[in-house]
Amino acid sequence: MAAVVLDKVTKVYPNGFQAVTDLDLEINDGEFLVLVGPSGCGKSTALRMIAGLEEISGGELRIGERVVNDVSPKDRDIAMVFQNYALYPHMSVYDNISFALKLAKTPKDEIDRRVREASAILELDDQLDRKPGQLSGGQRQRVAMGRAIVRQPSAFLMDEPLSNLDAKLRVQMRAEIAKLQRDLGVTTFYVTHDQVEAMTMGDRVAVIKDGHLQQVDTPQNLYDFPDNVFVAAFIGSPSMNLYEGTLADGSITIGSNTLALDTEVFETRPDLRGFVGRQLIVGVRPEDTEDAAVKPEHPSDQCIHTTVKLVESLGSEVMVHFDIDATSVDSGDPDAAQDDGTHNGSAVGRFSPRSRARAGDNIVVAVDTARFHFFDPDTRLAIRG
Repeated sequence: MAAVVLDKVTKVYPNGFQAVTDLDLEINDGEFLVLVGPSGCGKSTALRMIAGLEEISGGELRIGERVVNDVSPKDRDIAMVFQNYALYPHMSVYDNISFALKLAKTPKDEIDRRVREASAILELDDQLDRKPGQLSGGQRQRVAMGRAIVRQPSAFLMDEPLSNLDAKLRVQMRAEIAKLQRDLGVTTFYVTHDQVEAMTMGDRVAVIKDGHLQQVDTPQNLYDFPDNVFVAAFIGSPSMNLYEGTLADGSITIGSNTLALDTEVFETRPDLRGFVGRQLIVGVRPEDTEDAAVKPEHPSDQCIHTTVKLVESLGSEVMVHFDIDATSVDSGDPDAAQDDGTHNGSAVGRFSPRSRARAGDNIVVAVDTARFHFFDPDTRLAIRG
């Protein structure tokens, strides 16, 4: 195993398009690091530069103690798992898994030992004589993993390996891959556009946008302490509700709604005092709202009167879409539907299943203002200090 270090790595294409800019990222020895971002943000380009499939325009890439900028892909001691599995359809599962070892002229008994070990780990013992076309999507994914495992590389690179699977199988496979990585302890760099995958699999998660690294942290810290508006909205499902607001000493006004703020809001964020009387960006997570009818003890000065637009019942929780008389803020995510800022916004709340709210109802929404997120409207950075 080995650490993988990207030191101000940049990728500029011949037409002048800069896909990745000064990327500083360290994947520690044995760590599972996930790079996540919207379509076209440069995440796959970053992975392909590590693999040697894209030339590095600037900066330095190290695998272990070795600078590998100019080292060929086959000599980088990495194994890659592709989105489309890249299996040979005419070969058996055994031959697919062992192919790279045969090319390396590994002794036959060593090949057999490694293939048998990998197949046992991946529960493929009964499939070794079958062809890829006879396997399910999940089994083909395991074969691709087996091919990487037998090489015993310094690092695994995985490029959206679950995107071709159906939703139920994706959930199963992401748990299997995460467990496998923990068991093997191999340094792993995993690329995805799915933030749920990122949050459930990674030891740490790196968020990238337009080729620029936004934040790197543990999944929980990314969720609780986003550095900027983009990360705040990108991490979390449903996305954080974002509005223009005006801060007062002890309250926040969002559109026509004025909500009381607990003193601890200012105690934990002393820099917020500098925004009193000024406009800022307010972020409200859906789970920090509730139907006031099932939370009667909630302070009335921390409630919003609104009309329900849509209710999505998920059994264990209810997603309630409602109007809010406030101007929404564009998160900067190109994959998300954005409010144009010229009309009243909408909000999504994650309510208890005890809520009886229905489309068209006038309801009161209890809001946990102690859990609000605040951002500077000019820099779009979090106000936390």
